[in-house]
Amino acid sequence: MTPKVFFSRQITPEKVLELYRALALDLPGRIAVKLHSGEIGNQNFLGPSFWKPTIDALEGTVVECNTAYEGERDTTEKHQKTMEAHGWSRHFKVDILDAEGPDLELPIPGGKVIHKNFVGRNLSSYDSLLVLSHFKGHPMGGFGGALKQLSIGIASSYGKAYIHGAGSTENFWNADHDSFLESMADAASSVTAYFKGRAAYVNVMKNMSVDCDCCAVAEDPCMKDIGILSSLDPVAIDQACLDLVYAAKDDPGQAHLLERIESRNGVHTVEAAAALGIGSRTYELVEL
Repeated sequence: MTPKVFFSRQITPEKVLELYRALALDLPGRIAVKLHSGEIGNQNFLGPSFWKPTIDALEGTVVECNTAYEGERDTTEKHQKTMEAHGWSRHFKVDILDAEGPDLELPIPGGKVIHKNFVGRNLSSYDSLLVLSHFKGHPMGGFGGALKQLSIGIASSYGKAYIHGAGSTENFWNADHDSFLESMADAASSVTAYFKGRAAYVNVMKNMSVDCDCCAVAEDPCMKDIGILSSLDPVAIDQACLDLVYAAKDDPGQAHLLERIESRNGVHTVEAAAALGIGSRTYELVEL
């Protein structure tokens, strides 16, 4: 069956909840809400007030993992301070999944590059997953959406280095680039398998910079806001976002974002994820 991707051009906190509810999936039990906490200094990330109606309605717990590079989120202590500074801890229950080891190791029997994924051990405390993604560019991946959240986002600090290095933490910044993208798809497949039938995805195309929310110094947004999307298929929702960027031919910032995506071969993560059977690049767009 062709997956549906729901789409609204209206971007409000209330619309996020409406598009989640359009999926007609009641996530069971304890719900982990994966989002981007935002690096200190970043001006583009979507903060607590934007996500609050949805997280409150689901009584979810905001989950994050520590980074593998230096910054204000690379240790549990600093990350907790960032969560407080950005208001997450004031509004929601917050869980740094890899605050303590050992990591939870997820198998990837069909992985093209890596065959195991290291995620924060606290992931095992949750029954279902809601991925709230800010769609934008990314310095290495070309773009960030649902698949990046599933892979790099949920990986522990060690797991992030393992994915970046395509299976070698010592090769963090120097791995073959397409192998890194394929490793992201491999890692994402392990998380979708873990939460099979118990995961949902929302992507918001707002504040679209060529840089990620992980950048302390990021370019300002280059494209006009496009809308909110939701789906039960992480491949379909990321492909739909890419298609909407390509369709925005009258936007003067389109070329800049496309240069970032194409120069990093960003679509290859989507291609690799589809090849693994995570989801479909063919979808039905339903505008609400």
